[in-house]
Amino acid sequence: MTIHFIGIGGIGISGLAKFMHFQGHKVSGSDIGSSIITKELQEMGIIVNVPHDKSAISSQDLVVHSAIIRPDNCEVLEAKKQNIEVLARREALLKILPEDRNNYAVAGAHGKSTTSAILSAIMKGSAIIGAESKEFKSNVRYDELNDTLVFEADESDGSFLNTNPKCAIVTNAEPEHMEYYDYNYELFYDSYRQFIAKASCRVINAEDEFLSTIEGDAIRLYPSKDIKNIKYTLINEEPHTQFELNELGIFEVWGLGEHIALDASLAILAAAQSMDIEKIRNNLLDFKGIKKRFDIVSKKSDTVIIDDYGHHPTEIKATLESVKTYAKLKGISDITAVWQPHKYSRTLDNLEAFIKCFEGTKELIILPVWSAGESKKEINFLKEFKRYNITMADSVARKDATLNIIKDKTVLKSINNGLIVGFGAGDITYQMRGQAVNNTLKGIA
Repeated sequence: MTIHFIGIGGIGISGLAKFMHFQGHKVSGSDIGSSIITKELQEMGIIVNVPHDKSAISSQDLVVHSAIIRPDNCEVLEAKKQNIEVLARREALLKILPEDRNNYAVAGAHGKSTTSAILSAIMKGSAIIGAESKEFKSNVRYDELNDTLVFEADESDGSFLNTNPKCAIVTNAEPEHMEYYDYNYELFYDSYRQFIAKASCRVINAEDEFLSTIEGDAIRLYPSKDIKNIKYTLINEEPHTQFELNELGIFEVWGLGEHIALDASLAILAAAQSMDIEKIRNNLLDFKGIKKRFDIVSKKSDTVIIDDYGHHPTEIKATLESVKTYAKLKGISDITAVWQPHKYSRTLDNLEAFIKCFEGTKELIILPVWSAGESKKEINFLKEFKRYNITMADSVARKDATLNIIKDKTVLKSINNGLIVGFGAGDITYQMRGQAVNNTLKGIA
């Protein structure tokens, strides 16, 4: 087939595009601007048009677009004019992930990328993940000799219902992306019920409030009693968690925290249905973390800078607990958090939880809200977060092991000691990596 992907620079659409490219289909795409992802796709031989232009549509067999692409997009209109089938990403999954494939679909509000990457490290085979696995340095791995596919299933637009899962793994079902479900909680939870029911193998976190109500056959993990003797250590300065899982013995996984042990345990239980437990134990060591999740971007004896994708208070709280553990292992006492709120709707819907989740930080630096296309809404961060030592800034810029805090194009201060962790799903990841700020700004060498 010849397939054109509109919005190909997104992590989800790019994953599908790469996978179809590896399968031998002729793939092209477009996006509103260039990015690291679009450049990577071009290096793979995929034609990417920037920006969108109707000339990119040339009698393809199928056009697939991301959820944010509007119906009046010039390429969508041109494809329909040429009578080319046009599908949203969620609809295209039924074609891309057929029923005859051995699909292991991982869903949940939090931890699904990590669990997917861990399961991929264990089972090998192909994988499509919503983040870059450090094991294979991509969000996609393709193995034509192995019919197993680990797929990160997305509930944000209901697309997880179209993943044809043989095995459904669910980390949790905390309400998130409720705007898609019209804030109808029964509709939200029923979608999870349908997803789980579609699979013949089901692995769930049975201590999640909703998942505990799921009836029928399932492999149920009870973290508080099934996961024992959790220990944290640094191996070659890298964080690791060791834990015991029921009668299956002791396992070791990259990362720190009870949530890492939980994610790994769900992956282990899913893989154990078809794999030898000793092979699982050894393959688990291949997991090296994923980009933007507890991602250590600078590390010196007295200064560590971490980039984390956490943009929901549950995620931020869990990561901060891991950060505190890591700081203790490193002998570091001061923790500075840099937060770029993601979307006005998410910030307002979870404001009370956000106010509480930064406990234990020496300083909280708050950046402007990354709107993700939403209309601006007023939020008085100075008032709402007054319990913290707050600095309101426009951006940050890392240079080696120093993080410069910028306001009005001037460096307010530079932090070069302690542990600094950045949270957010916007462009903060580039700021924390020193890739997104004009270094001619006053005060930056």
